[in-house]
Amino acid sequence: MDASATPDAGTRPITHAAEGVVRSDVEAVNSAVRRTLYKAREPIYPKSVKGTFRRIKWAVMAVLLAIYYIVPFLRFDRGLGKPDQAVLVDLDRPRLYFFWLELWPQEIYFLAGLLILAALALFLFTALFGRVWCGYACPQTVWTDLYIAVENWIEGDRGARIRLAKEPWSAKKLGKRLAKHAIWLIIAVATGGAWVLYFYDAPTFVVEFFTGTAPLMAYAFVAGLTFTTYTLAGFMREQVCTYMCPWPRIQGAMVDAESISVTYLKARGEPRGRHKKGASWDGRGDCIDCNQCVAACPMGIDIRDGDQLECINCGLCIDACDEVMDKIERPRGLITYESHAGVERRRKGAPNAIRFIRTRTVFYAIVLAAVGLVMLAALIERTPVGIAVLRDRNPLFVRLSNGDIRNAYTIKIMNRGDVPVALTLTATGLPGAVLTVAGHTPANDLALTVAPDEIRAVRLLVTVPPDAGPASRDIAIGVASTDGAITVTNDTVFMSGQP
Repeated sequence: MDASATPDAGTRPITHAAEGVVRSDVEAVNSAVRRTLYKAREPIYPKSVKGTFRRIKWAVMAVLLAIYYIVPFLRFDRGLGKPDQAVLVDLDRPRLYFFWLELWPQEIYFLAGLLILAALALFLFTALFGRVWCGYACPQTVWTDLYIAVENWIEGDRGARIRLAKEPWSAKKLGKRLAKHAIWLIIAVATGGAWVLYFYDAPTFVVEFFTGTAPLMAYAFVAGLTFTTYTLAGFMREQVCTYMCPWPRIQGAMVDAESISVTYLKARGEPRGRHKKGASWDGRGDCIDCNQCVAACPMGIDIRDGDQLECINCGLCIDACDEVMDKIERPRGLITYESHAGVERRRKGAPNAIRFIRTRTVFYAIVLAAVGLVMLAALIERTPVGIAVLRDRNPLFVRLSNGDIRNAYTIKIMNRGDVPVALTLTATGLPGAVLTVAGHTPANDLALTVAPDEIRAVRLLVTVPPDAGPASRDIAIGVASTDGAITVTNDTVFMSGQP
């Protein structure tokens, strides 16, 4: 027998029974691995800190919440017969009112442009300052900050909340929890109710809501928004930013080495370790490994580990670290807002000026300005009269008894102004065409009057001789005011069926 095939004590062949045992062990290990892929959420108890960035967050939160809750109650006089709520999405008419601006459904492109402007502004600020939106202005951040403030007020700071969570249930613990959740629910209801106020006259809705006479759909929307606010800000918090929000993954394409973000200055802080008062700082860094930056982080991360997807650039770890640096009499700024390129320049002793003007920031700024100018021009050129032209498609055309060709169009004329407007129907691009309005007497009377804030629909018949031209040609149908101040056209097609 070949010696290489002879099993020794360390390489005995696996029997069927042993093979079954091995397979069972492997499956057990794989099952355990699968169970650990989804780790249960560990509650985060952010520590309250004081400092520059905490004050900025309080100020931003106060301003944004004030805007959200107060704006629906602002009044703006638009004249008789129109709502006087300054900002209102009127679904009955339907209209979108924003102070002096009144947008119709046909002008949805203005809303699209506004969303594009918001996206470009977010791209620009992200390229400059990282996730500054997430740390200060995101609704999830604002309401989570508010909920944490309530939590601190009722249950105490970080240590007290941790101890309370570990305590067995008692009357004291139950009372604190009930008080906290009751206030959370009140905030959530106010949040949902304030959102509905943007779609309903605010003072009227408040009265109807509390007297039980508001529409059932309004209660349903308030309940839905109450649930989402209470759940996301009260229980999910950092999970929303880490798992639900796509922005942490998108922002990587927006930033570069010059983008500013919360940064731990490793060269200054390492090697870290405990420090005794009066001991020398020679041969060691300024970080005393107190973990106050971790305790203050609402996302529960350690900024000393470098850039992390979860970091929202709120700066609370900076305030916590600066407070410690003051106590140990070391310079502030161990954790600071800095760019990767700035850290490298700092390490080399080079001037560390913030470089705002870069290829990507210039590009975002130019596109942002271009879109803004286009929207501004569209608003300036916006006329009180709009027109929509719908050509009949069945039949495409009608051949009359004398051989003439006729197309029919439905014309919808919008008067966005506050006074009636006298208009005349016109058609260009079709020489020899005869225009008639169905139902008018006489039929060749093309003069129309459109009431203020109304849409008038008329049926226009366009007739041409049989030899008028090709099977299809582009034309423009429009309206013009009698004084020539208003001229609006809409491009369409005339079909003749000619070879």
